[in-house]
Amino acid sequence: MNVLILGASGQLGQCIRSISENHATLNIQFPEEGAANILDLSQLKNLFEEKKPEYVINCAAYTAVDKAEDDVEVCRNVNKTGAVNIAELCREYSAKLVHVSTDFVFEGNVPVLLKEEDEANPINIYGLTKLEGEKGIAEILPEHFIIRTSWLYSEFANNFVKTMLRLGAERDELNIIADQIGTPTYAVDLAEAILTIIESRKVDYGIYHYSNEGVTSWYDFAVGIFELSNTNVVAKPIPTSMYPTRALRPKFSVMDKAKIKNVFGIQIPYWRTSLATCISRLNS
Repeated sequence: MNVLILGASGQLGQCIRSISENHATLNIQFPEEGAANILDLSQLKNLFEEKKPEYVINCAAYTAVDKAEDDVEVCRNVNKTGAVNIAELCREYSAKLVHVSTDFVFEGNVPVLLKEEDEANPINIYGLTKLEGEKGIAEILPEHFIIRTSWLYSEFANNFVKTMLRLGAERDELNIIADQIGTPTYAVDLAEAILTIIESRKVDYGIYHYSNEGVTSWYDFAVGIFELSNTNVVAKPIPTSMYPTRALRPKFSVMDKAKIKNVFGIQIPYWRTSLATCISRLNS
């Protein structure tokens, strides 16, 4: 089964590559960025002609949340137009699309588990453009799986875990936001879930939520990182008001994952378990 990865050099793309040899039934292709520009329709079409994918996984995204507030056009091009381009070619070449989205499509102002059918009301440009991408895909291509995830990290690329490890080694004390609540997601676990969905060959298309299990704050996430890595640094909890950012963030964005577990039988690890795995791999 031919599977084409777009955004192969990013964090999730690298995680999929790291586990690809464990999925021998899938012929997973990782084209270079220069040959897989999701804003270049003719180039993308050549790629579809050559690879003849049955499934496409779109890992490409503009994810600089604060920068997006001033970089609206570029952000929208990648997160909306690029997603629509992929969906159009998937329709033309009869391919199924797995598209990765975000908890930031939600306002996150009520402390209840977020379900797939709950109203999306993003409060920043990044979340808005990701929602526009979701809607664009759904209008064009019925054969899609949209996977919303949150707080993604891994041993690859830049992410919160690697930043905390670096800062924890450089400083004696760190202030960490304690009143934004969500769930970290180990990108390798997400990669496994996506390949499981593809291997199932199920046609239960639509939106799904995936993060690791559990609920935490950025502060408690950081404390977990320091504990599991034996980093000797004092972490101090602070409110969002003490660390203003260009973009607003959801206060509570814990997603309900019952649907993806029930439909695909996916078992999801607890966030600290996966964090320990990631830190062990970083250390080795």
